[in-house]
Amino acid sequence: MAGRIGIVAAFAGELRPLVKGWRRAHAQDGVFLWEGDLGGTGCVAVAGGMGRAASERACGLALESGPLSALVSIGWAGALSCGVSSGAAYPITEVVDAATGERFASSSPAGAGAGLRLITLDHVAQAAEKRKLAETYRAVLVDMEGAAVARAAGSRSLPFFAFKAVSDQLSDELPDFSRFLDSKGGLNAPKLLASLAFQPGYWPGLARMRKNTKTGALALAASLREMFGE
Repeated sequence: MAGRIGIVAAFAGELRPLVKGWRRAHAQDGVFLWEGDLGGTGCVAVAGGMGRAASERACGLALESGPLSALVSIGWAGALSCGVSSGAAYPITEVVDAATGERFASSSPAGAGAGLRLITLDHVAQAAEKRKLAETYRAVLVDMEGAAVARAAGSRSLPFFAFKAVSDQLSDELPDFSRFLDSKGGLNAPKLLASLAFQPGYWPGLARMRKNTKTGALALAASLREMFGE
């Protein structure tokens, strides 16, 4: 792709395999920014935290760094269907904002992601609500950031792309991570770990998630290199 693309994620871990060797230009208040390239395509990548407000700030930083030709939302997402594989990355066809009902088309290639719809919530989806989300929105993945990035791209008439990796499956029992987010969308890990110390029922799901997120970050990097690195 001609020009320079902006890549937005919630966590540095979602970007780490992609930005290896890139220049880290900003690391403050839990926000990380790298500059580099994919096969000659200039890139800026920002990890700004979870949720709409954090994603809007991250998009703003990416846009302030210089002219962009596209915005890309990448990161981990929960499965709403048994048809997606743990740790695999998928190109998203459409993003739906559950809070507003807005729908955003993605320019991501169809391929294995043909018809894949992502629903964006204002909280971390729990196992008990995932089936209802799937039925209501006909979506297969859920996150907290995709719609904000899509909206930022649309407001500037930029192409929007989305790639999401499966961090947890439909039936995985996980803690309510929303309880451990700070005002800027960062995850308070010490508080979360302290809470989990006496809740062993969550440990198996978290162990699977840890493995899935590592594999998923690698898969996301490979997807972006294939898409933009030629």
